[in-house]
Amino acid sequence: MARCYCRWRRVLICVCTPCISLALLFVYSFIMLCMDMNRESTPAGPPPNHFVAMGTLRNTGFAPLPKSFWELHGDAIWNRLQLNVDRHFNPILRPDNAATGLENGSFYESLLKQSFSKVTNVDSMKETFEQLPQQIQKFVTHMQRRDYPTLIQPEGGCGAGAKNETESPLLLLAIKSTELNFKNRHAIRQTWGRAGWVAGGGYVRRVFLLAKANTEMLPMGMSDFLQMESEHYGDILQWDFSDTFFNLTLKDVLFWSWFSRSCNRTLFVLKGDDDVFVNTPKLITYLRDQLEKPQAHETIKDFMVGDVIVSAKPSRAKESKYFIPESFYKGHYPVYAGGGGVVYSGLLIKRLHHVSKRVNLFPIDDVYVGMCMVRLNANLVHHPAFLTFDFPKKKKEELCSYHKILLVHKRSPEQVVKLWADVEKTQAECRDVLPRQKGKEKL
Repeated sequence: MARCYCRWRRVLICVCTPCISLALLFVYSFIMLCMDMNRESTPAGPPPNHFVAMGTLRNTGFAPLPKSFWELHGDAIWNRLQLNVDRHFNPILRPDNAATGLENGSFYESLLKQSFSKVTNVDSMKETFEQLPQQIQKFVTHMQRRDYPTLIQPEGGCGAGAKNETESPLLLLAIKSTELNFKNRHAIRQTWGRAGWVAGGGYVRRVFLLAKANTEMLPMGMSDFLQMESEHYGDILQWDFSDTFFNLTLKDVLFWSWFSRSCNRTLFVLKGDDDVFVNTPKLITYLRDQLEKPQAHETIKDFMVGDVIVSAKPSRAKESKYFIPESFYKGHYPVYAGGGGVVYSGLLIKRLHHVSKRVNLFPIDDVYVGMCMVRLNANLVHHPAFLTFDFPKKKKEELCSYHKILLVHKRSPEQVVKLWADVEKTQAECRDVLPRQKGKEKL
């Protein structure tokens, strides 16, 4: 009997095991199919105006946090401030109210102030603040404010050059300057920064971005002279805050706001310093080519091109004007374009204006623009003809060298005038020379 029972048990095991395995496989396949269908029915990626970086890390007592380009731990002041703001817009942490206030400017202002108050009132943050260098302390004290009034602005809208326009302006030249740099502005107006129609290209406008210089540094009557300059040229945009290195970021965010109100029809903007030289005809041709590319109406909304810098770290050298102590900011910098000169689309500026309202100001202006680009999940285009660190050795002496570039940094007013004359003189000889192409890539 026992032998018979064992025999039947072996038969049942042999017969039933494949059946059970097949059934389990069927159940597993059914579950995976349902999960796949669910994924297809869920919109891919985060909603517009939200950026969630890859990877997560856990904070004790809090939900998983998306790991961003800055560190989400430690006692660095800027990191803590931004983390508090990000939590309000993170669709993972707050799926029900992540879009709250997206079109409400007062909401952003209130959120930044609440974040600032919450972080800086912590005892450990107070101690950290007191140990910061004086210029960083001054920056932190005012970093949540962006409502500075306009002292001077161009009449008739979007900068100088509006006469006889029959189509949308192709390019606005937005140049950061200071009250004392009249020679730089005059050289630009005479040369590459001329407003109006560029033969074969389109209409160009021009505006200089200024704040208030220290009155002790200004010669007697200099402020009156700036008003006269504005009335004569119509290209001065000045705000009521101190014109310091760490306040250059304010020029960006306030310019974006002004542009969004006053320059709706402008296609591209060159934002640069007043010591750059630009090959405007070559730049116009390059921008025209971008508009002719397939799907240009889609790609232009994220378009930014310049000298792209990757894997940069904050300077910890106290003697450097770029010095950022680790107690203020911890982590690497995002990918960004060198601030000496960069070109972006008018559509992108409007998006930067919007997203910047929920990114705390940062003392280095071009790094801040990179932070906003990360928030938009937008790519930058590196172009080797943007020389924000000058030519490679001996290259500037080559024939037609300035016909091979779109922009080069660090040129005096006298050099700008001479270079422009040389470029015009050799126009026929260098007509077929193309801008530098080596190393061009999209990042």
